[in-house]
Amino acid sequence: MKALVMEEVGKPMVVKDWPEPKCPPDGAVIRVEASGICRSDWHLWQGDWGWIGFKPRMPTVLGHEFAGVVEEVGKEVKTLKAGARVVVPLAQGCGVCDDCRTGHSNHCMGAGMGGYARYGVLSHADYNIAPLPDSIDFVEASSMGCRYVTAFHALLDQGQVKADETVVVYGCGGVGLSAIQIATALGARVIAVDLDDRKLELAKTAGASDVINGKKTDPVKAVMDLTHGGADVSVDALGIAATCRNAVLSLRKRGRHVQIGLTTQGEKGEVSLPVDQIVFKEIQFTGSLAIQSFRYPAMLSMVERGRLEPRKLITETIPIEKAFGVLEQMSKFENVGISVINQF
Repeated sequence: MKALVMEEVGKPMVVKDWPEPKCPPDGAVIRVEASGICRSDWHLWQGDWGWIGFKPRMPTVLGHEFAGVVEEVGKEVKTLKAGARVVVPLAQGCGVCDDCRTGHSNHCMGAGMGGYARYGVLSHADYNIAPLPDSIDFVEASSMGCRYVTAFHALLDQGQVKADETVVVYGCGGVGLSAIQIATALGARVIAVDLDDRKLELAKTAGASDVINGKKTDPVKAVMDLTHGGADVSVDALGIAATCRNAVLSLRKRGRHVQIGLTTQGEKGEVSLPVDQIVFKEIQFTGSLAIQSFRYPAMLSMVERGRLEPRKLITETIPIEKAFGVLEQMSKFENVGISVINQF
């Protein structure tokens, strides 16, 4: 099959012939119909996260935002059938470890990859099944595969966002735009912060009531002025030192910060924070990682009912041959919206 292959950290990825995946006894092979291109893959391409022990074997096929049709199921699979439409969860739990058994399968070490190819694998299929309703097409479904589901978990489960609250989102890439749209759907007032006016325009489309260009004004002061004392919830959707710190400083007393963005080589996982402010203002600082597979139906139901519209965040569909160019653009933060591969 044709696949976009990463052969070495930092080196250009190449489209080449690649062996089709074998079906695990308790898993399934998925014919990929659409695959989102996520900044997390850019991190892996850059060699990030080695400081937390994350080093994929080379060569490898990345891609963890994909949706498609079940081509084959393993002999141990009981509930999933060939021909079913599915979204492949980013976090694929094993179903038996302590994390999975206590409802936190997003912390199980199983992670989906292989979406930059015609066929991918769903592990532990009975446990990780996420059926895709007929009313949601594959392109829209794939755009939810990582960034959207991550934002959903961050805002609803971790951030506990309420309808009468103000949420400030730092970084208007894919996960930031997703957070803006979801927070708006929950009834919150959303303030978006970025350095690129093109992204801020898309943030308005996603539901932001106010936008701030951090190049043109002090974003913390601007948030404080707009909210008369700070936001209830802040989200760092990028993961660099400046956005993390500014997001925390943008909170009111007893505010809640949710950290989605993961750091780069510049930070290597270490960011200085205003600890005294956190103490005196009783600020809560919460991390948020992916989402459990059992939460997909709630999110997909909101999409079916028109409460969430991830399609509005998709800015292009491309063939697999152009996918690496999208990843290269991420080095300069040039991407606007979400790119999806739909031609293999």
